[in-house]
Amino acid sequence: MNVLFGGSPETTPLSDTDVQFLDTTLRDGEQAPGVSLTPSEKVDIARKLDTAGVSTIEAGSACTGAGERETISRVTSEGLDARVTSFCRGIRGDIDLALDCDVDGINLVVPASERHIERKVGTSRGGVVETTVELVEYAREHGLWVEVLGEDGSRSDPEFLTELLGAAVDAGADRICYCDTVGYATPEHTGDVVAELAELGPTSTHTHDDLGLAVANAFASIRAGADLVHATINGIGERAGNVALEEVAIALAEGYDNETVDTGGLYDLGRTVADATGIALAPNKAVVGENAFTHESGIHTDGQLKDDAMYEPYPPERVGRERRLALGKHTGRAGVAATLAEHDVEASDADVAEITDRVTDLGDQGKRVTDADVLALAETVQGRERERRVELEDLTAASGNATPTASVRLRVDGDERTASGTGSGPVDAAVAAVREALGPGRDATLDSYHVDAITGGTDALVTVEVEMSRDAQSVSVAASHADITRASVEAMVDALDRLLAN
Repeated sequence: MNVLFGGSPETTPLSDTDVQFLDTTLRDGEQAPGVSLTPSEKVDIARKLDTAGVSTIEAGSACTGAGERETISRVTSEGLDARVTSFCRGIRGDIDLALDCDVDGINLVVPASERHIERKVGTSRGGVVETTVELVEYAREHGLWVEVLGEDGSRSDPEFLTELLGAAVDAGADRICYCDTVGYATPEHTGDVVAELAELGPTSTHTHDDLGLAVANAFASIRAGADLVHATINGIGERAGNVALEEVAIALAEGYDNETVDTGGLYDLGRTVADATGIALAPNKAVVGENAFTHESGIHTDGQLKDDAMYEPYPPERVGRERRLALGKHTGRAGVAATLAEHDVEASDADVAEITDRVTDLGDQGKRVTDADVLALAETVQGRERERRVELEDLTAASGNATPTASVRLRVDGDERTASGTGSGPVDAAVAAVREALGPGRDATLDSYHVDAITGGTDALVTVEVEMSRDAQSVSVAASHADITRASVEAMVDALDRLLAN
């Protein structure tokens, strides 16, 4: 069994702990700079969190405004299995506003450190304890589930934190929470403090990642007796963010055989939150990053093709993903051969060796190598000419009007086809037009869309890389142009041509 931060008998075995999550993506996550979720986006995320088995969803802060209260009310009206809560400051009016939203409970935040007690709120330790007790009793009298969070608890006097949260438990709080509000704590300090709090009653932990220790502190908390982890999808949140739910969940599942949520929905949740917030997933992000199950190195690719677990700690399907073999300067013959086989291209060992050398040359030039590049190199090496089924003849796009529009002229199997489309932007409109013109082949799905500016200035050349699939076949293609709409359509048309050819 894996052991983290020692194995003293006072700590709780991670495999035996009934750990649950309070997801605060809709509240703390939305406090990340530049993030503002629409009511529909919040409801969609809440539904997926509920489906994944998250026990508690903090839907927002009712005190923020009428729009936020309407959104929280929409989430509470969904009839979710998860407990739905609202963040409340240490003010009775915040509790009343939460009650208006018909929430199941509140997350009551009160100051715990001297900074917050004296400089922020302008009160005393005794005043904080007295107010907390009054608010807990008031909320409980109104039938609310209550969790009390000692804000900035990691920088507070541990003895006072115990006194404050102990008073909350005595007043009827359902649980208390250790808060590393500014990501200040170490795992050792966290474990010591949480162990004291866990003696008082059910204890949660709320960790931030400013020192890169959010996951470590969450695990230290669990070992010390915490059984509810506050987290966000993708780790979004203020400053460096909160602990990432998907990272804690998969680490518990794989490292300690402790199943907390349905991990199969984690990637879908990650993509949903990334799209809604506009915060792109870092390629090297654990669990949900693009590179998490992508292999380019020839040695790794060869090993992975021989044994699925050769260079992966757990199968990608565990979190709702698929394995991907990338192409580039490090690609070996096994990777090239696998790509050709995936597209039903037969090649001799000599052909594969030559194609691999040319792929390496492209990579050395700094080029992102796609499936289409490899297929084109195979055609050159083998002296084959490919007869295109789909070609772009003309494209016109306009976005100055209220509704962006686009029209395309395609040549499909020798026939000319024209179509128009509308969308949320010129690229979306152009893609719609292509699908309309293509007809029966438009059932291909766009799996990924990536844009890179490869020159500087206002006339920057951009490269658009798309990955599309149809039935069990997928292909990645890149196209470059000064006009992003043109590059997008060229890449998509080339991908469709490859898919239809197969």
